[in-house]
Amino acid sequence: MLERLELEAFLTLAEELHFGRTAQRLHVTTSRISQTIRKLERRVGAQLFVRNSRSVTPTAVGERLRDDLLPANEQIALGLARAIASGRGGRTRGVVRVGWSAPWCGNLMVRAAELFRARHTDCEVEIHEIQLVDPFGGLRDGSIDVQMTEFPVEEPDIATGRLIFAEPRSLMVPAVHPLARERSVCLEDLADTVLVTLADARVPRYWMDRHFPRRTPSGRPIPQGPATGFWPEVLVHVAAGAGVSTVAARAERFYSRPGLVFVPFRDAPTVDYGLMWPTANANPLVRPFLDVVDEIVPPPDPVARHHR
Repeated sequence: MLERLELEAFLTLAEELHFGRTAQRLHVTTSRISQTIRKLERRVGAQLFVRNSRSVTPTAVGERLRDDLLPANEQIALGLARAIASGRGGRTRGVVRVGWSAPWCGNLMVRAAELFRARHTDCEVEIHEIQLVDPFGGLRDGSIDVQMTEFPVEEPDIATGRLIFAEPRSLMVPAVHPLARERSVCLEDLADTVLVTLADARVPRYWMDRHFPRRTPSGRPIPQGPATGFWPEVLVHVAAGAGVSTVAARAERFYSRPGLVFVPFRDAPTVDYGLMWPTANANPLVRPFLDVVDEIVPPPDPVARHHR
């Protein structure tokens, strides 16, 4: 059986790929994280990470262990939350419903939920995945109180918080595509591809232009390919050679599979993620939940904390 610190240290390092940030998140020393990972590697009998002075990269064994453990760890957290709710016999003062889109946003929301429950023992947190084909629907129908999804957001009925993640952008291409052999790509290269997009009138055009553009910066048209309803469909279409897709570079760690290659952009804007909530009739628990997120991922300066 894995010790709790071994599990947390391994999964956090697999996400952060940095010993210092991992130690900071777990409130232990960097040497403690290093010792814990080495101990786990001895138990496994194989190296889990390749370390050098500039980077930390999971090995094939490390990636497989991460993929095996992550769903189980999330299920444990969910089971504990349900047990706590049952133990209270429904005697909760309130519930905050939290949404997320990308897995790294979901990981942060799970951590925030755990800390929020510890601080507000008579409250509960529900966590739900947001589908990009309807990015604001949950906020508008009341099923989601606050969510962490992709910017930009230019909706009068939705308030936004500060930037939480700014992820470099990559182009996800079929392994047989000519661009798969390049070290990097530029936005003008999209004119020579077929872009897999989203199919839904509920996605604002300004949002689509940021993530699934119709033209390159010079004005060349970008051929539009299959229009999908769910993110897994994008992976299937690209792997099958039907087109390419722009993604956050971190997506490679979560969605890498045979048939897909992730090529970094050298000129594309970042994929930005932040928190958002309804401007009217907001759940009063949203504000303390935002404070918890600020504690986990501190703003870059004191002014940013109050820019809400």
